[in-house]
Amino acid sequence: MDRTETKPFSSTGPHGHRSRMRGRLLASEAALADYEILEMLLFLGIARRDTKPLAKGLINQFGSLSGALEADRTALAQAGVPRRAIEALDIVVEAAAVLAQPDAIQRLVIADLGALERHLDVAERTTQAPCMSALLLNNRNQLLGEPSWEADADPAVLTREMLRQALDQHATAAILVRNLGGRRPRVTDADHRLHAQVSQAAGALSVVVHDLVVLGDGDWVSLRQRGH
Repeated sequence: MDRTETKPFSSTGPHGHRSRMRGRLLASEAALADYEILEMLLFLGIARRDTKPLAKGLINQFGSLSGALEADRTALAQAGVPRRAIEALDIVVEAAAVLAQPDAIQRLVIADLGALERHLDVAERTTQAPCMSALLLNNRNQLLGEPSWEADADPAVLTREMLRQALDQHATAAILVRNLGGRRPRVTDADHRLHAQVSQAAGALSVVVHDLVVLGDGDWVSLRQRGH
């Protein structure tokens, strides 16, 4: 029986061309042209096809790489870009927006009580008006946000608002902070109930409440410190 001869993939086709571009990129050689970058991005959603003509056409139509990336879906579809390739370009635009945010590069990490105390700056905070707040953290204990409420906020409202913001910011953990201002800090039965209530509701959304901290008169106490 005859066997079909197998040969190595040719480096002269579109796959070989993309491999050379990728090699240039990794080797930190001369920067790729706009159409070459777009060509590689389009390949994420267009398999086994030479994307160079489409990439060049998009650059010509929209004026630049950024113009092509920022074009709306309808315009891209009318220019001949398949749906999967449009979705791939959307991911690139979203990633660029995240990386452009200053706090995306480095966030404050609160991984222990020492880091928590430094961030709270208790002496300064307890000169301010009493309030309730929450430190929202991601799975690397990086601070994502710190919403606050009136000191006498209803526990049900506080729980709902905290969890809404935790979900909006993709937080996986929280630390509750009650600031009593100039009053001496102590953990009350109401604090225990609040911690239990928020923890139960948060657990259903895979958000862990690490601690409840009470600040006052330049000092602070926490449930975790007291073994709870």
